[in-house]
Amino acid sequence: MLELERVVKHYRGAAEVVHALDDISMSLAEGEMLALQGPSGSGKTTLLLLAACALRADAGAVRYRGRDLVSMSERAAAQYRLAEVGLISQNTQLMARVSALENAATKLLLGGVALPAARVRALRWLERVGMAERAARTPEELSGGERQRVALARALAGEPRLVLADEPTANLDSQRSAEIVSLLRSLSREDGRAVLLVTHDEQAAAVADRVLRLRDGRLQQDDAAPALGEGSPLGAPASH
Repeated sequence: MLELERVVKHYRGAAEVVHALDDISMSLAEGEMLALQGPSGSGKTTLLLLAACALRADAGAVRYRGRDLVSMSERAAAQYRLAEVGLISQNTQLMARVSALENAATKLLLGGVALPAARVRALRWLERVGMAERAARTPEELSGGERQRVALARALAGEPRLVLADEPTANLDSQRSAEIVSLLRSLSREDGRAVLLVTHDEQAAAVADRVLRLRDGRLQQDDAAPALGEGSPLGAPASH
């Protein structure tokens, strides 16, 4: 479903060039959950944003179901993010003084879903993340962990085929973290969605089908990941 081939992304600052990603090749299949780990600054979030077509690679190819994301127009990229991608970032960016239900329905409304139907679908996802009873609360009335769960419901309400999650359990207690990881796991295993999970949480990573590690913008082989077949590119999915 998602393929990165020899991807390079650098950020040019006043004093130096930051090599965020250097010659990255990996793929993610339908129904697969892949955990991406590495120290801060290793390029994990950059990789997620490239997959979401929110950033463009300097070199190499990024493909979603064979479509080239690097050369995609801004309009097409926006439609791709709206229709195909559920991006869960560390910054929840909820609308202030608007209910959790309306926040969760945002992507549906942008996609042309009528308000009554959007509310029904958004409430269903708020239930799945344990926030239905607080659907009428505004972000100002919610804790950081509760806002994170609303953002998760918003990302998933449109039934995206590709879920990109950047530390989705960072603000949650252990019980809620386990519930969210279980939900992400079910999205891939039961619903056939592809899930790319950036996480420092070893328990969350242990649930994934594979674990890849980034360091200094390069993929490292991981002893915890399934062995790759001879001749397979680093990061190729295990057979299902």
